[in-house]
Amino acid sequence: MNLFERYLTVWVGLCIIAGVLLGQFFPGVFQVIAGLEIARINIPVGVLVWVMIIPMLLKIDFGALHQVRAHSRGIAVTLFINWGVKPFSMAFLSWLFIRHVFADYLPQDQLDSYIAGLILLAAAPCTAMVFVWSNLVKGDPYFTLSQVALNDTIMIFAFAPLVGLLLGIASIAVPWDTLLVSVIFYIVIPVMFAQLLRRRLLAKGEVVFKQAMERIAPLSMGALLLTLVLLFALQGNAIVAQPLVIAMLAVPILIQVLFNSGLAYWLNRRLGVAHCIAAPSALIGASNFFELAVATAISLFGFQSGAALATVVGVLVEVPVMLLVVKIANATQGWYELGKQSK
Repeated sequence: MNLFERYLTVWVGLCIIAGVLLGQFFPGVFQVIAGLEIARINIPVGVLVWVMIIPMLLKIDFGALHQVRAHSRGIAVTLFINWGVKPFSMAFLSWLFIRHVFADYLPQDQLDSYIAGLILLAAAPCTAMVFVWSNLVKGDPYFTLSQVALNDTIMIFAFAPLVGLLLGIASIAVPWDTLLVSVIFYIVIPVMFAQLLRRRLLAKGEVVFKQAMERIAPLSMGALLLTLVLLFALQGNAIVAQPLVIAMLAVPILIQVLFNSGLAYWLNRRLGVAHCIAAPSALIGASNFFELAVATAISLFGFQSGAALATVVGVLVEVPVMLLVVKIANATQGWYELGKQSK
């Protein structure tokens, strides 16, 4: 991880402060930006999200899907966690903490919105940062690549129905038209564009492709940070009034990351999967596609919604918690291999 990625939480924190201050001093400017919408999709945020997502999607080689069979047990565990456990565990945790444990301390008119944001956060697995986490645990790069490619393929078809189901379970109205437009705008089109661009760059040679990736990679994080400034400029009043909201929203996110990564790690060990597969499997299983979650929350519920704020808290929590999971996976490799050999 480079210096910028290692201290992403610090930059996120600075963007929160900058956004809140700018929102206090220039509220009219950000209200105008918030109003630039087409079909409930905010144009400035849409552009920023594309700049965020496309460099990440360029890394994905859907041709790697043929490698899935070689890592079948690790793939099966990760798919089970990503699509069968994580979204539902987050729905439960958000219901438990938002509607019950912290209900008296949160704005009552935003409870549904906070739950919706947390569900959106957990409904899609991470696409880009998992390559960093996998590298830090010396994970098998072919497993990571094939797992991410498979997850992205599933996400195109499963994201909208899964979100609709979980919002329905939580008794939150589902704006299906906006949700489907968001899936097309934030998943289908960027995936297609990135794959076409990837092929064109690779046709010019591997060196040209790597040089292009190095040039555009910083744009992704820059767009993310600019999006955070916009969000917090519009969320500033709510945050200033109730700064503990962020801490309370972080609790279910923290628990679900630790629970899902631990479950994936244990299941892989029980199945006798190699550590170089199990460690990235646990990290992919626990991670969230927060860029997609932020964009979809804004489209569905608006800039100033609790849903948008909840997804942004996911960005704030993601890096330090995932680094903690990396440290645990590396520290327990001896224990993991001992249990695997005894089977």
